[in-house]
Amino acid sequence: MKEFDDKTVLITGGTGSFGRTFLATLLREDNPHSIRVYSRGELLQYETEKMFLDDRIRFFIGDVRDKERLSRAMNGVDIVVHAAALKQVPACEYNPIEAVKTNINGTINIINTAIDNNVDRVIALSTDKAVHPVNLYGSTKMVAEKLFVQGNSYTGGDRHTKFSCVRYGNVVGSRGSVVPLFQEQKKTGRLTITDERMTRFWLTLEEGVQFVRNCLPIMNGGEIFVPKIPSMKVTDLARAMAPDAKIDVIGIRPGEKLHEILLTDDEARHTKEYETYYIIEPELKFWKKNDSTGGGRVLPEGFRYSSDNNTHWLSIDDLNRMITSSSH
Repeated sequence: MKEFDDKTVLITGGTGSFGRTFLATLLREDNPHSIRVYSRGELLQYETEKMFLDDRIRFFIGDVRDKERLSRAMNGVDIVVHAAALKQVPACEYNPIEAVKTNINGTINIINTAIDNNVDRVIALSTDKAVHPVNLYGSTKMVAEKLFVQGNSYTGGDRHTKFSCVRYGNVVGSRGSVVPLFQEQKKTGRLTITDERMTRFWLTLEEGVQFVRNCLPIMNGGEIFVPKIPSMKVTDLARAMAPDAKIDVIGIRPGEKLHEILLTDDEARHTKEYETYYIIEPELKFWKKNDSTGGGRVLPEGFRYSSDNNTHWLSIDDLNRMITSSSH
């Protein structure tokens, strides 16, 4: 993809599940000048460095809470992919101030340092949990989305930095997925699910990475990109992973939803539909309606994109294939 040719790319949270997959994809399919991996864990950086023996990679130990270090890492960068976050719902509930420091204050630091360093494009990873949030993690990601969209109004004059978000559902191969939990529980012959009615949006790490790569060239700044992805029933996932195991229904946890939403009916009023994704356009004065993506369809009144009203569902066989491919 020419978007990355001879460019310097910074990935925050670059040693996480998404970051490593994004890094591998850039090295395999693109020709970047250099890739800066920014994260706070020296062990994960050491392990990642051993995985990718490529002299285009630079490793920066740092936290998005540290604006000075972030600014140093962002000097001379063309593209930033912001994947760093505290993502575990229970951990954020128990450590709310820490979640705010990373997911909100860290996002503010990303915006300010990107503008100060005249970065060209910055794209942030968001989640369906940011929509009508019922837990602190989702609430911090909702605020982060708002900050990123509004961040475009802070650029002007010789500053040209553009900010956009991608918002998608649960990722099969990530460390926070329910898959590792079910794999451990399978050994005992009993799986725990919180509610038999529960549905979720699902995609693979590779699909998430490709979606981010595809959005970067077409972003004008201010959009929230939402992919069209399948839904799955948690009971089907349990059957796919452990068909002979017994299921224990333990009750819905604090901060957990029965179904997730990727696009609300209120957002649908300023959203355009494309073949494989939606673009939520900002309702702000800075937004220039020069649609570089070539049209797009207006959504019908009352449209809502949620995991329970999806038209695309994963079967048990589909789930098995996704789990198998993501483990390789």
